[in-house]
Amino acid sequence: MESLEEKLSNRNIKPTSVRLLIFRTMSEFEKAFSLTDLETKLETVSKSTIFRTLALFHENLLIHSIDDGSGSMKYSICVETCMCTLGELHIHFNCNRCHNTYCLESISIPTIQLPEKFLLESINFVMKGICENCSRFF
Repeated sequence: MESLEEKLSNRNIKPTSVRLLIFRTMSEFEKAFSLTDLETKLETVSKSTIFRTLALFHENLLIHSIDDGSGSMKYSICVETCMCTLGELHIHFNCNRCHNTYCLESISIPTIQLPEKFLLESINFVMKGICENCSRFF
């Protein structure tokens, strides 16, 4: 199993102490997280440092972003075997009750043949419903 330092280094990110702290905190989330979620957990780290680190991690494919329709961008750590490229994207699920967003990594986004001269840059596939935890109350 890779150490946190190796995970950053393998994505060409210099493993500084603040980057390791932010990545360690990200790893503790069991669901997709927002910038505000990170800021709440990392009170001693400036908002601009967290934002810049998120941008660096995203640029180097360590995390991917999710627009779940909530108005707040969410993020999730890319699995070790995935480089989060267009061909490896997966579906996300947003719960209408608890408003948590989850990566459904076992469900790939289907390949769609675009018309000629259309160039795909990103895909956003979010399913909405009731998550496993909330469905226990039905």
